[in-house]
Amino acid sequence: MRIFAIDYGSTRIGLALSDPTGTLARPLPFLPAKPDAKLAREIVDLARQHDVHLFVLGLPRNMDGTSGEAATKVQAFAAILRAATPLPVKLIDERLSTVQASRQLQESGKNTRKQRGQIDSEAACVLLQGHLDSQQSFPLLPDPDA
Repeated sequence: MRIFAIDYGSTRIGLALSDPTGTLARPLPFLPAKPDAKLAREIVDLARQHDVHLFVLGLPRNMDGTSGEAATKVQAFAAILRAATPLPVKLIDERLSTVQASRQLQESGKNTRKQRGQIDSEAACVLLQGHLDSQQSFPLLPDPDA
């Protein structure tokens, strides 16, 4: 089951896609921001091409857990996306995903100033991988000393 992640922003929309097993996330090219209805249609079209079954949308919360203006915009986009597709849309707390994405790009030797668009999709990838990891159930191995 493939999952599509969206890091909604005012300039760029970061995108990521899971593998068919729902284990690994990979970034997709970002989309430039556009009117929400048009953006939702474009994202739904991409999802059809990749046989997606679920959307996860990053919900930017303040560090104290409260919602601000950015969260309100994401919630409004989520409503438009839900109207454009029968697929479920799940809002996920995205605090610090962009910070983590920026660090990962820096650690890989990439100049983050020149890779602004890549940061958005990498943030979507961080968001998606966190979701995928939280859904995994790892069996306990037997204790060899028991």
